[in-house]
Amino acid sequence: MMVVTGAAGFIGSCLISKLNAENFNYIVAVDDFSNEEKNKNLVGKKIQEKVHRDEFFNWLDKNYEHVEFIFHIGARTDTTEFNKEIFDKLNVEYSQKIWNACIKYQIPLVYASSAATYGLGELGYEDNEAVIPKLKPLNPYGDSKNDFDIWALNQPKKPFFWAGLKFFNVYGPNEYHKGRMASVIFHAFNQISASDKMKLFRSHNPEFKDGEQMRDFVYVKDVVEVIMFLMRDRKHSGIYNLGSGKARTFLDLTKNTFKAMGKQEDISFVDTPADIRDKYQYFTEAKMEKLKAAGYSKPFHTLEEGVNDYVKNYLINKTYY
Repeated sequence: MMVVTGAAGFIGSCLISKLNAENFNYIVAVDDFSNEEKNKNLVGKKIQEKVHRDEFFNWLDKNYEHVEFIFHIGARTDTTEFNKEIFDKLNVEYSQKIWNACIKYQIPLVYASSAATYGLGELGYEDNEAVIPKLKPLNPYGDSKNDFDIWALNQPKKPFFWAGLKFFNVYGPNEYHKGRMASVIFHAFNQISASDKMKLFRSHNPEFKDGEQMRDFVYVKDVVEVIMFLMRDRKHSGIYNLGSGKARTFLDLTKNTFKAMGKQEDISFVDTPADIRDKYQYFTEAKMEKLKAAGYSKPFHTLEEGVNDYVKNYLINKTYY
């Protein structure tokens, strides 16, 4: 029995699809299931039971003997939400309860952290656990993820295997419900579909030309491959980066989206909104040596490969993974 929290969400639902593809069909899906658009991510997937997130700990107390692994992917992920209490409750306290339950019932755990913990990248993007207490995230979401990472590292008792994953800019199928929090590729596809044009933020940093701001974009299919590796390996507990390891420009991303759609490029630039300008990241790139040292050796999709697959096999026909 595999438990996936955030099961109806973007990464959680893709993980369930990957588990099903590898014949793990005894899945317990945990979420609040109140968003009908999100619930479409679960249609056709093999799920044994759905459990509301508020009922999960009661459920676990009764069923822990059957649980082989917990994938805690669920979180409040809205970077524009500034109510700290929401993040404390859903991202910190809920995760602490899962952590303690995994210790109590001897269940291995993978949980979602975030590259938002790195803030503006002043201290780099290396997943060195000694640096984690010094990081300065830019918003309450990033703070909540870093707060939990710090708490986990300081615990005298830990699950016998655990891994926290700092997701970078994940994109791919099953993010239709995410609205403004969806990936840039999703927004580019929709903007190009509507107008045959794409507007990108202008650079307000003299070190970067317009459109040459860089991010580590990682395809969700690679993300779930790494999670499956950790589920099987269970040797090297710790906090890991999960990006492609290769920063690419927004221009690269946009040009590849036009190409995958078979459309002529038409790219223009607009000013970055003043209220986010001072917190705008011009470069992110995951250092991936730690995961490789733990034994992960599969190559990641290039941006070209990922965008092509996502656009042609999912976005054009609005299909799900």
